[in-house]
Amino acid sequence: MPASYAYLGPEGTFTEVALRTLPEAATRELIPYVSVQSALDAVRAGEAEAAFVPIENSVEGGITTTLDELVAGTPLMIYREVLLSITFALLVRPGTKLSDIKTVTAHPAAQPQVRNWLKANLPEAVWESAASNADGARLVQEGRYDAAFAGEFAAARYGLTALETGIHDAENAQTRFVLVGRPARPAAPTGADKTSVVLWQRDDHPGGLRDLLGEFATRGINLMLLQSRPTGAGIGNYCFCIDAEGHISDRRVAEALMGLKRICLQVRFLGSYPRADITPDGARPTLPGTSDEEFVSAADWVARCQDGRF
Repeated sequence: MPASYAYLGPEGTFTEVALRTLPEAATRELIPYVSVQSALDAVRAGEAEAAFVPIENSVEGGITTTLDELVAGTPLMIYREVLLSITFALLVRPGTKLSDIKTVTAHPAAQPQVRNWLKANLPEAVWESAASNADGARLVQEGRYDAAFAGEFAAARYGLTALETGIHDAENAQTRFVLVGRPARPAAPTGADKTSVVLWQRDDHPGGLRDLLGEFATRGINLMLLQSRPTGAGIGNYCFCIDAEGHISDRRVAEALMGLKRICLQVRFLGSYPRADITPDGARPTLPGTSDEEFVSAADWVARCQDGRF
């Protein structure tokens, strides 16, 4: 396997900045790809060891392109996550004034994060989506658009000027990125972990989603992301992308996954990995009756009952 990481490019994306915060990135060749799909396909094809892509932001929720790529195709697994605070700059060719801007571009996920600023400052500007924020900056450099929303750090890379900086509609906006590779044994639990799965119901019926969520709730497992995605099999056919607190080696998480495997048409395990938002010291305490010790004790009690030793 080549010692390289694919990432959503070109150079100068927020994705690249977040990727370079990983210590192991310094020992890998970092290769930009034009889309999330192509970066993940590079891993599937054996062209890269792993891919680093955005998966969620705090303004709009899940990045549907990434979720859909993880739902479909050859299974992949999440190894790590990174949180990056996001603020945009309006990048233009030197000499451009705000009154000159008629067209703007950026990645689709950027639009909800700058919508109010755009309405207040450039209400007549036409928005066009780009493959990434850095690609939008490249298109401005080439003269295709008048301005791009991107990281201020991308300006020098593309010979542009930051006409405005610190642009964001929501304070403390963050984007979550994940390092994705081929399926392997999950890293050992840290005490502050997250488990990601995709669930498909056997059939659509009243209380179906409640049944799925009940497998987590009855074991005291908090959910951090719940997003439905169309399966492509027709209107009303959805699967559910879920992030849950805990690690697959935790008894409560393992039993929840076993319960889901019994009642779901399909379960896709996307990995158990360290959380980026807290340390083990800050992890939520387990609810009474949901610790590994209590699960083991309960199993021992059942075994004694079966042996007539209760």
